[in-house]
Amino acid sequence: MPSAPDSASIPVIPGFHPDPSVCRAGEDYYLVCSSFEYYPGIPVFHSRDLVHWTQIGNALDRPDQLRLPPDAHSSGGLYAPTLRYHDGRFWLIVTNVNGDGNLLFTATDPAGPWSDPVRLPGVHGIDPDLAWDEHGTCWCTVAGISQVRIDPRTGETLGEPRRLWSGAPGAKTPEAPHLYRIGAYWYLLIAEGGTERCHGVSIARARTPDGPFEPCPANPVLTHRGTDHPVQNTGHADLVQGPDGSWWMVFLGVRPRGGSPDWHVLGRETFLAPVTWVDDWPVVGELTSARTPPPWPLRPPAEAPVRDDFDGGGLAPGWISPRIRREEDCTTGERAGWLTLRARGQSLDDTDVTFVGRRQQHLSCRAWTLLDPAEGSGGLAVRLDERHHYEIEATASEVRVVARIGPLRSVVASRPSAGGPVVLGVGTTPVQEITDPRDGPDTVAFYVREADGTRTELVRLDGRYLSTEVAGGFTGRVIGLYASAGTVRFDWFDYEPYED
Repeated sequence: MPSAPDSASIPVIPGFHPDPSVCRAGEDYYLVCSSFEYYPGIPVFHSRDLVHWTQIGNALDRPDQLRLPPDAHSSGGLYAPTLRYHDGRFWLIVTNVNGDGNLLFTATDPAGPWSDPVRLPGVHGIDPDLAWDEHGTCWCTVAGISQVRIDPRTGETLGEPRRLWSGAPGAKTPEAPHLYRIGAYWYLLIAEGGTERCHGVSIARARTPDGPFEPCPANPVLTHRGTDHPVQNTGHADLVQGPDGSWWMVFLGVRPRGGSPDWHVLGRETFLAPVTWVDDWPVVGELTSARTPPPWPLRPPAEAPVRDDFDGGGLAPGWISPRIRREEDCTTGERAGWLTLRARGQSLDDTDVTFVGRRQQHLSCRAWTLLDPAEGSGGLAVRLDERHHYEIEATASEVRVVARIGPLRSVVASRPSAGGPVVLGVGTTPVQEITDPRDGPDTVAFYVREADGTRTELVRLDGRYLSTEVAGGFTGRVIGLYASAGTVRFDWFDYEPYED
């Protein structure tokens, strides 16, 4: 039987929001996550309490900041940003694995605009981190774990990189380094064990930022490997201090469901835990969520709307597209109150498909849209990558459900259409009781809403095939709108979560 969800299994930023990095400026917290092949890149969140977060923008929202070639593979693109507040400015460093390497951006307002990139050709490796010492020297540490001094304003490296402490002997994939000055020590926080079930967080300390580093005797300080905790793959952490002097850790985790070997479908999500210090070492407590908040008074921001009527001058920051979003192919300015999409690729199998979506953030949810396919074909899709997606698609004469699973593509249901605008829907339902060890994590159902308001279910599919354990990679599900031929127009999009 799956574990019943409780407050400790609820992420503070649900859905595909991995590799969190956090900083505080005054009483405000800001957090960024990896975005991989999606544009715009690097979502930026704001909070006053570390629990309730609102997306205020995307750091890389101009084509000259983020170059992703049309054939960039899924789970490529932008890896593991670090966000820091230093000397009155916000600093963001990130790796574009599809050609540009390590890049550094600055802003006075984290909501944007962010600067053009400063390139770091002398910094080799992913997961770059920034830290400044009391002399103003900037230290850049990358996965591996190696370190080099840099001039963050020019991107010039100062000296040769050198290896640092790389975690437990024999542990694979030492990555996600973050360097901090806390009290009398410099602390080097890393992830190790790989981002799957053996993921964990370890820490070492030194008297100087370049070591030598002494490992914590209680390492790993955070891991759920080998446990039945409902949150697994915990790692890739960052530390931040609260206004009352308390310490907190943000980190990624997944919520696997179903039989063996368990599947997670939303991607890696952002979680929070309190940190105390014992003998100058951090001790990580139980996970914290909106249901078990930190001790200071909460001032939660208003919830972002789950319905978009496309009445504004552009798309909200939560909308993302694979690799690029061309204004001529995706616009709210052509027909007032409608989103217009023009097809490039012929289907979601193509890397240049015209698609705009939002991350699925709840295990139980429904999404609906009203579209007009009079000039083409398109619909509503649940996407993991080009080889793993389900969609319900409308033409002027037909509504059909298509499943792409690895090398297989099939129309799994269809019905005639009366022509004209049509309301299409998709819903996900977690499996509540495991009766067979092969049971999947959830089902994905597709609907047509009839003229009288009733809904007709066309088909219900196994959700395991849209999971990371099947598809591989580093991303999670995105639910969105697409065009596969001609021009398709969407009047509204409605996302309705249920209690998980």
